[in-house]
Amino acid sequence: MSKYPKTMEDLIRFFARFPGVGPRSAERMAFYLLNCAGEEAKRLTELIEKFRQTIRYCESCFNLSEHSQCEICTDPMRDHKIICVVESPRDIIAIERGGSYRGVYHVLLGNISPLDGIGPKDLKIQELLGRIKREEISEAILATGSDTEGETTALYLVRLLKPLQVAITRIAYGVAVGANLEFADRASLSRAFEARQPVQQ
Repeated sequence: MSKYPKTMEDLIRFFARFPGVGPRSAERMAFYLLNCAGEEAKRLTELIEKFRQTIRYCESCFNLSEHSQCEICTDPMRDHKIICVVESPRDIIAIERGGSYRGVYHVLLGNISPLDGIGPKDLKIQELLGRIKREEISEAILATGSDTEGETTALYLVRLLKPLQVAITRIAYGVAVGANLEFADRASLSRAFEARQPVQQ
């Protein structure tokens, strides 16, 4: 027998569509499910169904949430006058791990990428502008990526935000903490010099 049964083949092909999952990994996942105990397989099915029914985008910031608003937007201990603009809910998780930011967020759900057919109208930019006007935001921190698409998105946002009389800042990029300069690439070193700050006496 040179091929798996059709249902198995279909499942392997489906898993292979997941980001970062190749044919071999997809095959291993299918075999894992095949060997799962009945209760474990049932639990997985229930979790997927619950995920599809309950996870949604926050009505305010477009972070992931199980309710109309996410936990960050409803947290009274956050500074609701400072908004950090990110591309994806995954970026929020990364920033929150740092533990130093205490403002709120706005997720664009992507970045401007003409090659992929993604323009400003495909992102949550108008919703951002509405929030800044409505909620009297004092500072907008642009935390889009440092790649070409992220930079293009940040520059576009700066043009739109300037007339709103809100402080606009951009997160710094450069040499990683603990890294040796000899291993830093040219772009990172250039950014590190551009984002240099005065030494606190």
